[in-house]
Amino acid sequence: MFKQHRDDFFWEYSDEPHATRRRQILAKYPQMKKLMGYDWRTAIQFTVTVLTQIFMAYMVRNSSWTELIILTYVVSGTLNHSLSVGLHEISHNLVFGAHRPVANRILGYFANLPMGVPAFITFKKYHRDHHKYLGVDQYDPDLPTRFEAKMFQSSIGKIIYIALLPLTYSLRPILVMPKPMSSLELVNWCWALSFDFLIYYFLGFNSLFYLLAGTLLGLGLHPISGHFLAEHYVFIKGYETYSYYGPLNFITFNVGYHNEHHDFPNIPCYRLAEVRKIAPEFYDNLPCHHSWIKVLYDFIVCPEMGPYARTLRDYKYTSE
Repeated sequence: MFKQHRDDFFWEYSDEPHATRRRQILAKYPQMKKLMGYDWRTAIQFTVTVLTQIFMAYMVRNSSWTELIILTYVVSGTLNHSLSVGLHEISHNLVFGAHRPVANRILGYFANLPMGVPAFITFKKYHRDHHKYLGVDQYDPDLPTRFEAKMFQSSIGKIIYIALLPLTYSLRPILVMPKPMSSLELVNWCWALSFDFLIYYFLGFNSLFYLLAGTLLGLGLHPISGHFLAEHYVFIKGYETYSYYGPLNFITFNVGYHNEHHDFPNIPCYRLAEVRKIAPEFYDNLPCHHSWIKVLYDFIVCPEMGPYARTLRDYKYTSE
């Protein structure tokens, strides 16, 4: 596919594709608007996942280190990554609707608990910029910095880059484009730290390790982490967003339908598959992924893949 290391990002001098495609689809299929809104059923998936994590934290309280490590990676890593992706759904107010902000916020705090670290409000604060300024340096918080791109070019470096994703993904926006901390973030911190204390106090170290390490491992070198790379890293020149159509969408709130989501960020996750069914000619010819594990493998072994494999554009080409 590629033969040498990149030394710069891909630069695009046109409008980001999602706003354009959204206008074309709505002009041809106005019925797409019926899919917009919210879907409270997603809250059931959150509740089941959170309760499962609390149950598992109880079950591992006296586990051996071997059992603990395996369960932390396989079970907690998977479920906490699922919850982290679910926070994305709540950040768009797609569970209870924008007219019920408090309900969405409470669900966000609740879904964030097993992750062990406060993430919901901060993620929501920055994620809107990812949609508004897709690919714009210093505005899109999802873009790797040039320091990251230069530091992690080798195969070993890219493995380290993936392992550090939970840190870079959460700290990069705060360091590159800092925003004042809000009172809601402080509430998020209070809920998260109080939950951690209760887990440690009543269940012990093993249980707290299961939850915290599950987040670090699950969002790092883990099969589901392929979605971080699959969504916007340039695997085929000329395309900056890719969908994933595979079975892991079932436990990740359909985050794989990423072209569909960026085209229609106000359509709930359970309805995103309908977008492609209604307008197949707009999506069937776009390059896509069918395996996040293959995405991870290709990213590591392909010389030109790496943090530089992202599309950048000037501010004037945003959808603002």
